[in-house]
Amino acid sequence: MSAPLSIPDVTFVVAAYNSADTIMRAIESALSQEGVTVEVIVVDDCSTDATPALVAAIRDLRVRLIALDRNRGPGGARNAGIGAARGKWIAVLDSDDTVRPDRLRRMIERADSAGAQIAVDNIDVVSLGGGSLRMFPEAQLARMPQLTLPAFIGSNILFRSEHNFGYMKPVFERRFLENHGLRFDETLRIGEDYILLASALACGGRCAVEPSAGYIYHIREGSISRVLRLEHIDAMIAADEAFLQRFALDAQAQEMQRKRMRGFRQARSFLVLVDQLKKRSLAGAFKTALADPLALRHLGMPIAARLRRLAARLLHPPSHAPMTAVERSPLGDDPHTSKG
Repeated sequence: MSAPLSIPDVTFVVAAYNSADTIMRAIESALSQEGVTVEVIVVDDCSTDATPALVAAIRDLRVRLIALDRNRGPGGARNAGIGAARGKWIAVLDSDDTVRPDRLRRMIERADSAGAQIAVDNIDVVSLGGGSLRMFPEAQLARMPQLTLPAFIGSNILFRSEHNFGYMKPVFERRFLENHGLRFDETLRIGEDYILLASALACGGRCAVEPSAGYIYHIREGSISRVLRLEHIDAMIAADEAFLQRFALDAQAQEMQRKRMRGFRQARSFLVLVDQLKKRSLAGAFKTALADPLALRHLGMPIAARLRRLAARLLHPPSHAPMTAVERSPLGDDPHTSKG
């Protein structure tokens, strides 16, 4: 049994919901950090499986369990962990992911040398079958010793890139979060990570970049995925508006923010269009398309072609032909997903 540490270098905050099959792997990777002292706070978000029992049975005093009395979602669970943290640095670890043993040592050294209060690193994406993919080329990150607010906002424009800096898992100096009253937005189920890091950068936080990959993002069967829906878009727009009311941005960040909001509007029009097409509302679909030509131009010819095909089916339906799955959902669900 390990002795408790009064002031660890790092507190790992792990929000867990029905994570019995992966939680031990995540905790073990956090406890295996080399060159830094750690504590691990697991916040159980009202799991219905064996997650809390597994964590409670751990004999290592560096591991603490917080069992919430109501489900607060990922942001709320992480906030509970941050509130109980004692470490100098806060590292968020998803309950189905892992970290390499030298990750936190590398990131803290990088932050200390840059006088930074935040650090991010590269990510390896590992599939269930064992294949892996490095999310960002190390050379790209090596040319970017610090992540700035304009660069961060600019990389988080919907549909502009498959992999953006919003996927990074930052570590924060706890004192910096406390001094600026920064926490996860508990109203968001998608985008809560983005708002926290954007807010930290807008507060003047310096963010060092470690090009090597220390965080391992596991893609597995049964991982929670969230299809982007209108309510998600509306919640993210509201969060961005609150962000803009709270922080004064420089000209470059403002320009990136305008592009981000334009992306939200286009994405919203796209989702409305999808819904109308699923309902086989041709008039509504064309009305939406005409009202937001930017969305159509962004979506390009595939949308126009599908609109024409849908119009042909509605105006000249084949006799006695069953409606196919494609016709029931002409565009399918939005491809933007994120693991929970």
